Amino acid sequence: MFKLLRHLKNYVGWLLLAFVLLFGQAMCELALPDYMSSLVSEGVAVGDMGFVWRRGLQMLLISLGSVVCAVLVGLLAARIGSGVGRDLRSQVFNKVTSFSTPEFDRFSVSSLITRSTNDITQVQMFCTALIRLVFYAPVMGVGGILRAAAKSSNMPGMVSTIAVSILIMLVLIGVLMAIVMPRFKRAQKLLDHLNLVARERLSGLMVIRAFNTEAHEEKRFDEANRNLTQNHLFVNRTISLMMPIMNLVMNGVSLVVVWIAAVSASNVADVGNMMAFMQYALQIIMSFMMISLVFVIMPRASVSAGRIAEIIDSPVEIQDPAHPQAVAANAPCTIQFDHVSFKYPGAEHDVLHDISFTTRPGETTAIIGSTGCGKSTLISLIPRLYDATQGKVSINGIDVKDFSQHDLHDLISFVPQKGTLFSGTIASNIRYGNQEATDEQVRQFAQTAQATEFIEEKPEGYDSPVSQGGGNVSGGQKQRLSIARALAKQAPILIFDDSFSALDFKTDAALRRALNTTYQDRTMLIVAQRVSTIMNAQQIIVLDDGEIVGCGPHRELLKNCQVYLEIARSQLSEEEIEHEQ
Repeated sequence: MFKLLRHLKNYVGWLLLAFVLLFGQAMCELALPDYMSSLVSEGVAVGDMGFVWRRGLQMLLISLGSVVCAVLVGLLAARIGSGVGRDLRSQVFNKVTSFSTPEFDRFSVSSLITRSTNDITQVQMFCTALIRLVFYAPVMGVGGILRAAAKSSNMPGMVSTIAVSILIMLVLIGVLMAIVMPRFKRAQKLLDHLNLVARERLSGLMVIRAFNTEAHEEKRFDEANRNLTQNHLFVNRTISLMMPIMNLVMNGVSLVVVWIAAVSASNVADVGNMMAFMQYALQIIMSFMMISLVFVIMPRASVSAGRIAEIIDSPVEIQDPAHPQAVAANAPCTIQFDHVSFKYPGAEHDVLHDISFTTRPGETTAIIGSTGCGKSTLISLIPRLYDATQGKVSINGIDVKDFSQHDLHDLISFVPQKGTLFSGTIASNIRYGNQEATDEQVRQFAQTAQATEFIEEKPEGYDSPVSQGGGNVSGGQKQRLSIARALAKQAPILIFDDSFSALDFKTDAALRRALNTTYQDRTMLIVAQRVSTIMNAQQIIVLDDGEIVGCGPHRELLKNCQVYLEIARSQLSEEEIEHEQ
């Protein structure tokens, strides 16, 4: 919590002004009981109505000053709290965008969303309460105690009454914190789980309907919702006990003060002191009630602050080198894997073992193998989505770890297995990696990606809207737009991670012909499941259980690699295989 509150140092000037205003507000409110006492003792007691009117006007002006200070403090507290929330959101967002894949594996997307929104809101609310209450309450409490002590000289037992009431409230606050703190921690985890269930249900709605599992998903959501609700009810019921007990203490103090005054007071002047003391007692108790409200907010804010700090302080596994190297912009790139092995964090065995191959400019290197053999993991090592645990991946003889991530990613156009589009238009999505692309270039990239036909069928053409995640286009259309976006970047390295699987055979073939014609000078890597997609690749790497079991052109592998032959037989007819052999 205190680590996050360091963001308040950016608002020192505003904080000092707020403190001055709070001090002024407290002094105004502490002065009112004295004025009331003198009004009774020196005005009402002697029948001096002129003094009563003058004193009453002074009290009105003091009250007005207190109101003005309170309004200004509220505005400053809101400004500072909102500023801290903005700074934290920016810091969390920037940190998350710097995360590599291992960090995303550690934090779920639903948890990151909760931490970036709900948790930061809790800290923001605490900062606002801290400024408005914590600075104000001690001044009121200490000032009230000193002034109450001065007024109680003729009424013994008053100070003891206040001391006992304060002790009761401190014990109450301590007990409540001990009860609700574990529940606040559990609440954030339950909220993460609820967001996860809701996100899965919304994103997988078509699958849910297809399998007719609405009832099961409703049960999952209801269970997560019920657990969170029960937790909140317990916390709110526990905290709700605070105010009635506080009111009971306040009313009890008032009764005791009146009783002591009734026994001790000898004249009207003592009645004025009694009224002042009663107001001071209530101010003291109110100051502790304000502090108690902060303690109510603090446990949840503390949990939220810990979750935010966990992101901010999380070490990023993949870092830029101290002295990065670079290659010339748009220079031809040779990629080399030199005895590369990779193991996921916490795993016992390698996913990839002793991988060695080279792919050069103008060549297409294809990677094929059974599901789960490590194809996608292998190509993820090139843009450093993961770092190799052994061996070296290099571009033009430079280890990819010696590039800055920005320069490295500039060299690569990457089309993931599952295409992602952003809200906007078709043209804006194609231009995503190259904002300078002209309309003509956008059309050319779309044509190469075999996307022109369906784009031009739309009434708005390239200005057709794309919904969040590309929900209003088909899987094949989404993939073609993702490929067009990668081509628009015009990077020397093109990586396609099973990007053609959503395309029909005709579109697949047309796309490959267009790529071979237009991008002959690029270094191209293709991960594929279909043999037909990679038959014409200059180099085909066959993976089996994380190891290379074959490397060479299509015809050679049919003769020399049993694993590749089995894959081919599962997809091609015997006549086609015999013809290729």
